[in-house]
Amino acid sequence: MERGERGERGLTVSDPGGALPITSLQNPRVKAAARLRDRRDRDREGQFLIEGYRETLRAVGAGLPLGELFFCPAFFLGENERPLIERARESSGARPVELAEHVFAKLSYRDRPDGLLAVAPIPKWDLASLDARAAARAGAPLILVVQAIEKPGNLGTMLRTADAAGATAVIVCDPATDLWNPNVVRASVGTLFTVPVAEGESAAVRAWLRERGIRVVATTPDAERLHSETDLARPTALVIGSEQYGLDAEWLAECDERVRIPMRGEADSLNAAISAAVVLFEALRQRG
Repeated sequence: MERGERGERGLTVSDPGGALPITSLQNPRVKAAARLRDRRDRDREGQFLIEGYRETLRAVGAGLPLGELFFCPAFFLGENERPLIERARESSGARPVELAEHVFAKLSYRDRPDGLLAVAPIPKWDLASLDARAAARAGAPLILVVQAIEKPGNLGTMLRTADAAGATAVIVCDPATDLWNPNVVRASVGTLFTVPVAEGESAAVRAWLRERGIRVVATTPDAERLHSETDLARPTALVIGSEQYGLDAEWLAECDERVRIPMRGEADSLNAAISAAVVLFEALRQRG
């Protein structure tokens, strides 16, 4: 298609807002996208939602294919949204669909939408493909393993923190919430697409780590050694358990070392995402 030529729904490559916006809340495409807030519908359709400028930018930058890209200029925060829509169309196969303000507000799951919401196919990110995706990360492997995390906000925050700390990968074990929950995408600010991620059962993950000679360091309040007293500059997997129950018995029994974060007050534990941040940035400190 030449630049400026008419595409689907009369949109032009140079003007993603060239067609009339959808004004009905009963539009089939809008209703289908809204159903993807529910995990059962995500699992059935094999699709999930990406809302927000930064999230969409990082998905496009990571080469993630997109389907429909709903947009509403009334919510745009600046001048960068339209170039991103065009880039998403050209490089990710996105199909821009303009929505009226009240329709976008209904579809959005944010209090303050910024006018972009994409539908994307769920990638198959498993252990078998993780080696290739993590290969570009230099240095000794530093992997964050999280088990049975229940809260989407915590899981998204862990992904964001792992990205900031330069982790090699994040492995999600026995998830109580799925990676494709809209609130995971939001809390990660799109870093779900920038740090290599895989899902797997705990036993398979432990075997995968052993095969690669990666030392497993489990975090638990019952450990004697502090997290800062162990060598985290070596190839290491830092394992964080669920918010309510911590790590299960198998992880604690089969790990190479247990560590704890020092607690000075009355609280006996930290939020799971905060715990991940503390140990990840201690590893970053040790690695210089």
